[in-house]
Amino acid sequence: MTQEFDLVRSLAAAVDDRGAAWEFVRGFAADWTTEPLGTGDGWSEGDLAAAEERLGLRLPAALREAYALLGRREDLTGNHDTLRAPQELEVDEAGEALVFRDENQGAARWGILLADLAQEDPAVRIRPDLADKSREKWEDWLARTSLAFVEIVLSESLHAPDDLVDVLDGLDEQDAEELEQHGVRLPFPPYPPGEEPGTRWFLRDDVLLREDAGAWLMARGRTEKVLDAVREAIPGDWLNGQRRGGI
Repeated sequence: MTQEFDLVRSLAAAVDDRGAAWEFVRGFAADWTTEPLGTGDGWSEGDLAAAEERLGLRLPAALREAYALLGRREDLTGNHDTLRAPQELEVDEAGEALVFRDENQGAARWGILLADLAQEDPAVRIRPDLADKSREKWEDWLARTSLAFVEIVLSESLHAPDDLVDVLDGLDEQDAEELEQHGVRLPFPPYPPGEEPGTRWFLRDDVLLREDAGAWLMARGRTEKVLDAVREAIPGDWLNGQRRGGI
């Protein structure tokens, strides 16, 4: 990187611009992971063209760009959930959407409606796996494919197999106030739509934090020291903190 990566400013630009979304991904990989993006980290044009020929459809520009940029980087796309390889892309059984990602226990799938494939940067939907199949449907998730891949990179970083991540099970009102007062709320649009408070992102002293509907808090620190500081500020049932003997 020719200049220091500013996560907050770069994310603000990525929310509204497809090109800025890919710049965010490049900057995040270079600054928050052990390996910047390289030329071999994406799928080739031949791989993507073969998938289109097999499916009999054209992939949206943003999906093609995402696969070409980082589709092979499992540390950015597959620590928890699974980004499908081009040869695994498929249209769902109802013939409604192109499926490209799966929740790690099969609880949900992510896809793009076939009706939206002609758009360059279409909305991404999610379809929960329900016991009552008649209630399943493709639900709104994020408004643009490029933004969805920003979310994927951020979320998968919270599941990295190292000592820089942790999970707090349960947030009380005091914890939430601490998070809001001492963390920078990241400029990510509320999601999923219609769910309050939904998922919210924060940055606190080089610790990336994701709060999911007040149920739990996920954290990734740049160093163990800054992660420990967050554990001390927001005490509770930290999964990895307990494994390390607590704070």
